Amino acid sequence: MENHLPTFDTAKKLGLLESEFERIKEILGRTPNFNELCIFSVMWSEHCCYKNSIVWLKKLPKDSPLMLAKAGEENAGLVDIGDGLACSFKIESHNHPSALEPFQGAATGVGGINRDIFTMGARPIAQLNSLRFGNIQSEKTKWLVRGVVKGISSYGNAFGIPTVGGEVYFDDCYNVNPLVNAFSAGIVKTDKVAKATSYGVGNPVYIVGSATGKDGIGGASFASEDITEKSTDKLPAVQVGDPFQEKLLLEASLEVIDTGYVIGIQDMGAAGIICSTSEMSAKGEHGMDVWLDRVPTRQDNMQPWEILLSESQERMLVVIQKGKEAEVKAIFDKWDLHCVQIGVVVKEQRLHFYHGVPKELDHVFEAHFANPVNSQLSTVEQYLVANVPAHDLVLGGGAPVYHREYREPAYFKEFQKFDIEQIAQPSDYAEVAKALLALPNIASKRWIYQQYDSMIGTSTLTTNAPSDAAVVNVKGTQKAIAITVDCNSRYVNANPEEGCAIAVAESARNVVCSGALPVAITNNLNFGNPYNPEVYWQFVNAILGMKKACEKFNTPVTGGNVSFYNQSSDQGPVHPTPTIGMLGLLQNMQDHMTLDFKAPGDLIYLVGTSKNCIASSEYLYNHLGVKESPSPWFDLDYEYKVQQTVSQLIKRKLLRSAHDVSEGGLFVALAESSFPNDMGFDISTDAQYRKDAFLFGESQSRVVVTIDPDNKAEFEGFLKSENADYTLLGAVVYGNCLVDNELFGNTHALREIYEGVLPKHLN
Repeated sequence: MENHLPTFDTAKKLGLLESEFERIKEILGRTPNFNELCIFSVMWSEHCCYKNSIVWLKKLPKDSPLMLAKAGEENAGLVDIGDGLACSFKIESHNHPSALEPFQGAATGVGGINRDIFTMGARPIAQLNSLRFGNIQSEKTKWLVRGVVKGISSYGNAFGIPTVGGEVYFDDCYNVNPLVNAFSAGIVKTDKVAKATSYGVGNPVYIVGSATGKDGIGGASFASEDITEKSTDKLPAVQVGDPFQEKLLLEASLEVIDTGYVIGIQDMGAAGIICSTSEMSAKGEHGMDVWLDRVPTRQDNMQPWEILLSESQERMLVVIQKGKEAEVKAIFDKWDLHCVQIGVVVKEQRLHFYHGVPKELDHVFEAHFANPVNSQLSTVEQYLVANVPAHDLVLGGGAPVYHREYREPAYFKEFQKFDIEQIAQPSDYAEVAKALLALPNIASKRWIYQQYDSMIGTSTLTTNAPSDAAVVNVKGTQKAIAITVDCNSRYVNANPEEGCAIAVAESARNVVCSGALPVAITNNLNFGNPYNPEVYWQFVNAILGMKKACEKFNTPVTGGNVSFYNQSSDQGPVHPTPTIGMLGLLQNMQDHMTLDFKAPGDLIYLVGTSKNCIASSEYLYNHLGVKESPSPWFDLDYEYKVQQTVSQLIKRKLLRSAHDVSEGGLFVALAESSFPNDMGFDISTDAQYRKDAFLFGESQSRVVVTIDPDNKAEFEGFLKSENADYTLLGAVVYGNCLVDNELFGNTHALREIYEGVLPKHLN
């Protein structure tokens, strides 16, 4: 052990509080050495232990009959989809790395989330992403967009998993802090699920995959602090990815899991070796003795703390059954990957890390690995560089848990004072409609998604048949999963509780409109600094909104990610952005419902009710420039009823299309349904509502559907029997978009506006 011991000054530089430093000394019964202090600094960072969020995360619903792994139990969520199959899915952020080095930051975010899926034994089949950027006119924003999109596409396309959907928003609040949230879903047989655990004295511990370098060191701590001008000094905290290496690691990992010899396996993501060894050991209530000299490295003379904290990509920690070493190594050798025993499982629930051991003492470790019960490690005591209790490092163990102060920000009540009567109605509705289609948040994201390969694996049903959620076939079955990521952070900023409930509701609405049943969610909670009471108030109320909505839709939370510190000294915090990733299930992919209008003469209906509401709409916020207003009209019980109604209409085969009304309001929803097949619409507005609210307002719980005219009586009869609100808007026509007999444009011209925005700014 080292003689020179750090002081609180060192601990503070590593991001630890004085109380935390004192607690570490209590746990160890002594002052930690530098390696141990580094270990605690990353494991007790917000990114790893959720110390400022866990008290509220525990309030979220986690149970349902379909849940096979609850939040926090494994690397990712796991949901039973029937017939001996399960879907593993998760969302995570790579915000801070992407702010500094957008290509590698985004690429390694994609790599990391996919490793979380295949360490469950699941083969990834689909990816999504949720992206937030600043003002699109800014050169920095353009650089960030190009880099992030290129990073996602380069890694995802090469890795061979289709990117099937997502969302992109632009707002000045993200000028300094972009948000890059990556989602992945995979399929596994329920009897082949792998666990992130370690037990069985004498079982060997292997590091497999890439060599360990200095990239990514301290990444977990870096993700747990504000972005400042000095953040560029921390570029080593941005990892470097290799998708081709990850493809080899995927195949090798699934093959070795299939042998049944794996006790536990975990990705080395945030905090690297120390995170995997501590979390697996704590879960299995055992310990490990680890010989760091054996870790394959890319640089010479790496220090122990560098090896422990490195976040080099494409690496796994694997614990296997003793006696199966040759079979396991043969698999990784076949895939040309490192597979090196670096440790052994021991009974004592502590982690012992050794480094700098001379070659002539190799035999001591060889003997210890063969029989750790009769240990001779006392002869190499001087090379013990860290001795820490696994349980005290991790979430749910000894990691600190805080109840932070929170208070309502002054702006909240100011937003409630908004009066629609103070907003003059437009003189030219057709021009407003065209202006909305040209807003970056509404305009087509084709420039982005055409860089992604959505057809790898040939399972994606929505490549040429668009729907509100991405729908992917589970190969070898008639089943399909529907997946979506949703959050309107403008709504959440205006009212965190209602805005977050809306995010859950919209996710469910997208799944339902695609013909699927909502099953569960994962979340990525992007907020500012939790030590700011007003930011923490946003966080607390967002959790409360998520809780009530998830309980209503019976969509438990399978896990996810908390990303605090998304703020800067000059820009302040980003809008609270609790991104919801939802999983839905179609028992038969023939039930897939699309959003595109099918034929002239089909009748267009609005299921749900309109409101005199333009609050927080794109029309009000970005077209008229009125930034202060409450969240749009929303009633959770009403939303649930609308979704149940739409679901029944789809099951009864009464709909030809279904598309939810969201950003841009009714007109944008109609236009988006028109574009795929050049089918326009001829509708009338309702005189009991302001015309701008009817066409451009974003009140919730509305779905545009079309039906065959021959089914009109049955369709309306069912809605009346359900006491459901509906309005006959008009009919599908060929080529033109008419509102109250006024031509707003033909579909070709409007689509040119819609699809031309991002290329104009980014090419």
